[in-house]
Amino acid sequence: MAIRHFLDLSDAGPDALSAILSDAQERKSARAGWAKGQPDADAPLAGHVLAMIFEKNSTRTRVSFDIGMRQLGGSALVLDSSTSQLGRGESIADTARVLSRMVDAIMIRTDDHAKIEEMARHATVPVINGLTDRSHPCQIVADLQTVLEQGKALPGLELAWFGDGNNVLHSVLEAAALFKFNVRIATPAGFEPDPEFVTMARESGATVTLTQDPAAAADGADIVVTDTWVSMGQENVANKLGAMEPYRVDEALMAKAKPEARFLHCLPAHVGDEVSEAVFESGQSVVFDEAENRIHAQKSILLWCLGKL
Repeated sequence: MAIRHFLDLSDAGPDALSAILSDAQERKSARAGWAKGQPDADAPLAGHVLAMIFEKNSTRTRVSFDIGMRQLGGSALVLDSSTSQLGRGESIADTARVLSRMVDAIMIRTDDHAKIEEMARHATVPVINGLTDRSHPCQIVADLQTVLEQGKALPGLELAWFGDGNNVLHSVLEAAALFKFNVRIATPAGFEPDPEFVTMARESGATVTLTQDPAAAADGADIVVTDTWVSMGQENVANKLGAMEPYRVDEALMAKAKPEARFLHCLPAHVGDEVSEAVFESGQSVVFDEAENRIHAQKSILLWCLGKL
């Protein structure tokens, strides 16, 4: 079997992603009431080890992959630049070849997407994108699982995005291309997503609307999504925050969406900036379901990568 890397959603495609989502939902349901560290009944990754490489800080990605591997019967280990030879100049290629002899899969969270592509070229085990500046596919699998849990079908879904046209939005657009849902994007001028992802979604049959009018984007939306306005390592923060002010998801903006609309945020949230406290803490907010679903989604991604799904 060819190595199954998961660098972007398109590496799996719609059929495999549908299977991943179904498996994630089934595994979550099967664990209801269980202790978090108790292995799944089938423990399909017993004896398997995941190496997790962090060049960017993490809470949800780190914990969810670690707990996910434990629940699948395997284990995980952490490497970062301060405690590994990557921080002393060992190449990505050599790191990939060494780890491939020692572990069963590699997850990397980094800045430049080219690093993860180089890792995948030289690794002989699956490589998973835990986040890059280009995309965040694992997050979007968890988001899609959360949308499905709320009883919403993906084809024809109306999703509204507010704020920065960042890596998370790029993966939303890739998901729209694969599952044929529509995305309304409200961003300040100069903060639009990479045109490559907009074109990809449109050519695949999704309707993508780019606007600077938040109210127009929110009108009749099924799902309302935002993210932190300033990502790790970004500069010119004051200017960016000023531009983003009109795109805060508050009660008035949320009221323009459908009454049964749900609010998503991949966290960490800066409540009072990109989202008001009233929306964040409302019954429409499913951000903590979304965070928990990182465990279940990533378990199923791991199983797909390792040929167990």
